[in-house]
Amino acid sequence: MEKLWTGRFKKPINEIADKFNASITFDSRMIKQDILGSVAHAKMLAKQSIIPQNEADLIVETLTAILADIEQGTLQIDFSCEDVHMFVEQELTARLGDVGKKLHTARSRNDQVALDLRMYLRDQTLEIIELIKENIRAILSVAEANTDAVMPGYTHLQRAQPISFAQHLLAYASMLLRDVDRLSDALKRLNVSPIGSCALAGTTFDTDRAFEAELLGFSEPCINSIDGVSDRDFCLELMSDFAIAMMHLSRFSEEIVLWSSWEFRFIELDDSFTTGSSIMPQKKNSDMAELVRGKTGRVYGDLMALLTTLKGLPLAYNKDMQEDKEGIFDAVDTLKICLEVFAPMVESMSVKKDNMLAAAKEGFINATDLADYLAKKGVPFRTAYKITGEIVAYCIDNNKDLESMEIGEFKAFSPVFEDDLYGEISLEACLKKRSSFGGTSPASTRTQITQIKSKL
Repeated sequence: MEKLWTGRFKKPINEIADKFNASITFDSRMIKQDILGSVAHAKMLAKQSIIPQNEADLIVETLTAILADIEQGTLQIDFSCEDVHMFVEQELTARLGDVGKKLHTARSRNDQVALDLRMYLRDQTLEIIELIKENIRAILSVAEANTDAVMPGYTHLQRAQPISFAQHLLAYASMLLRDVDRLSDALKRLNVSPIGSCALAGTTFDTDRAFEAELLGFSEPCINSIDGVSDRDFCLELMSDFAIAMMHLSRFSEEIVLWSSWEFRFIELDDSFTTGSSIMPQKKNSDMAELVRGKTGRVYGDLMALLTTLKGLPLAYNKDMQEDKEGIFDAVDTLKICLEVFAPMVESMSVKKDNMLAAAKEGFINATDLADYLAKKGVPFRTAYKITGEIVAYCIDNNKDLESMEIGEFKAFSPVFEDDLYGEISLEACLKKRSSFGGTSPASTRTQITQIKSKL
């Protein structure tokens, strides 16, 4: 097939070089955006009387038919073409002849690919935002049913204070809400049209870039034509946001792996989201969570690869920038499949409240409440802290927990202890008392659920 750029060349491109140079195997996923962008371009060319209206109408009609044929499977992409833009132009010209050749007036593949990529990523980001929201809804569903489920909260992976399972889950809902905010904000900078920048310097034709941008749903055209073809900040920003979202899913996955282990048994994943062993018949593996955790590094790698590619590029367009697509496409695909599997995995898991409560009763996680009890009785907090530490050491030496100590034993450490102490250090009381804004009490977690729902 003759290349669109062959006029200056005396020899055809080497077969290996042609294969090396081609991008259609991966940029063909943007064919819908390429055609829609071309439809808008044809309409702009007619509006500005750069091509006749009747020819523009014919181009639009034919492009629409090509897209329909692609979507219905009656037209197959020709992978011998260099890229998706050449395939569309080749098909258009085959159907319209010289009229089809007029479409590329006042544009370059440089601004065309930048346009396609922005449109494609805009569509994908909106889908990702909805998938994140589905995950938040799944978390809220489980949290609502577990506002009174007591579990040990951890710091340094050591039992720290009693919290509700709902409170723990809502921390992840808050993280995912920030992911929605970040992606929504990134869309503002992505949604700027580069079309009309041409190769780098603009065009001698009297184009209307604002009209074309509006047709395609962009907020405005980019200010600088060189920046229009060479900017990939929008890819980096999205990939950074994707990496953060994957990190959130990975942290959650790590806890799911721990919680579903025999050592914890805080939850049990549904059979439909686990796998077994080829040799150990008793195994029930949390492979989906493990894969999400593993795929996080893949998205990090995509981001680092593009950062490294762009760091030494002079303005304006360079062929190195063809390397943007496989990385960003992989990051999009990876995040989407992880989000798609994660929500139903969370929503279908069984919560083992009794096991959580049993774990919470060990490890002296109500020690802070004991110190607070003394402080409320007038003992300076640092003194109360020291007394409580001594009591914990006494319990460890005597194989006791705080609730099983007699009042006389407590009084040996401080005379301010009274029988009301036991109501203060029960796990249920410890949970209920933490009613400060954002705290772990059932009332507070229900408020958080309401707030998160309102943000959705």
